[in-house]
Amino acid sequence: MTPFHHLLVNNLVANITNFTVWFALTFWTFLETRSVFATGMIAGIYLVLTAALGIWFGSLVDHHRKKAVMMGSSLASLALYAVSLAGCWRVPEERLTEVTGVPLWLFVLVVMFGVIAGNLRGIALPTLVTLLVPEDRRDKANGLVGMVSGIGFLTTSAISGFLVAWGGMVATLGFAIVFSVLAFFQLLFVHVDEPRPEATHDAPKRVDIAGTIRVVGAVPGLFALILFATFNNFLGGVFMALMDAYGLSLMAVEAWGLLWAFVSCAFILSGIVIAKTGLGANPLRTLLLVNLAVWAVAMVFTIQSSIVLVAAGAFIWMFLGPYAEAAEQTTLQKVVPFERQGRVFGFAQSIEQAASPLTAFLIAPLTQFVFIPLMTTGAGADAIGDWYGRGPERGIALVFTLAGLIGVLATIVAFNSRYYRQLSAAYAGGGANAAEAAT
Repeated sequence: MTPFHHLLVNNLVANITNFTVWFALTFWTFLETRSVFATGMIAGIYLVLTAALGIWFGSLVDHHRKKAVMMGSSLASLALYAVSLAGCWRVPEERLTEVTGVPLWLFVLVVMFGVIAGNLRGIALPTLVTLLVPEDRRDKANGLVGMVSGIGFLTTSAISGFLVAWGGMVATLGFAIVFSVLAFFQLLFVHVDEPRPEATHDAPKRVDIAGTIRVVGAVPGLFALILFATFNNFLGGVFMALMDAYGLSLMAVEAWGLLWAFVSCAFILSGIVIAKTGLGANPLRTLLLVNLAVWAVAMVFTIQSSIVLVAAGAFIWMFLGPYAEAAEQTTLQKVVPFERQGRVFGFAQSIEQAASPLTAFLIAPLTQFVFIPLMTTGAGADAIGDWYGRGPERGIALVFTLAGLIGVLATIVAFNSRYYRQLSAAYAGGGANAAEAAT
């Protein structure tokens, strides 16, 4: 195998580890507290930390060897998971599961910092694609990256449900510690021939926000792409805050985990297809078409309380997700100079994720205190309850339907914008030259 393929395998191990902890923490919190508010707060915490740390993470990637950054990511996760496990043993269970108690939220914060440390890999890996893969094959390589994420989701969702059912967070964190150690030591034996960061930077080792903004601004339409992804993530916060609560309202945690294992096969299938066929001559067009389909599905997959509808909608959603991710990465890899890519990927991650915490923090209490009563005994139940259904999960479902409708309208507007045409032209002409001049 090539170094790139070894790195994919290593990222798979790390993804399984971190996704398992994140899923399990959400499952465990909901089952222990039965609070949609609590699961929404966990999603919000994840997104706040992602947005806050993305630019700094990008600077770390640009100013250090990428392999060293990935190893540091594993060590940080390992240490934080160990501290979390010690907390599980020392704090009485009844105190750790009180929604209004400090111990629960301290525990959640430490665990989520361990998960967030894995985001360093998500910034480092696209830059390594640029370094290790020829330009004409990068879209296919990005498809393989998406496939690895899909395998991680497939394995994670099944493992998380059973770990929580069998041993709660103690079993989950023990699992995470073992696999963090494996990821670190496996990476020791992977050779990556990468230039010394000092050789590619004449800027000091700091968080260079102004320089990064100049690079992004030099490519026509690139800010618009980031803002479009930001709006998508604003709506995506609905899914992060409510999806598990909706699914666990319909089925047991083990069944929900197995369902996600099944639908995650779509991630793998999608990665295989992209690796074979690529994304076409204009990845940006592919990105918008995919978004149009995703939001159309979001409008209807909860229209009735049906496990079949949820499974079908989630499968389509997972299949199209890697297309959107690969299209954005392929565009950035071509129009942004290599030595700036870590910071631009980190900047994009921070800006794009900044909207989702607002959604997650707002939508959980809004759903709990407005939409659930609305569709249980309120005006919504009276108006559409005969065909849409009544009850708490119908309140959650209505939020998904409204988010999908807004997403479809936003994508149509983006398709007809001049920014879409500008960035498409920049990609076709190799926008990295303009961005290089901005540095």
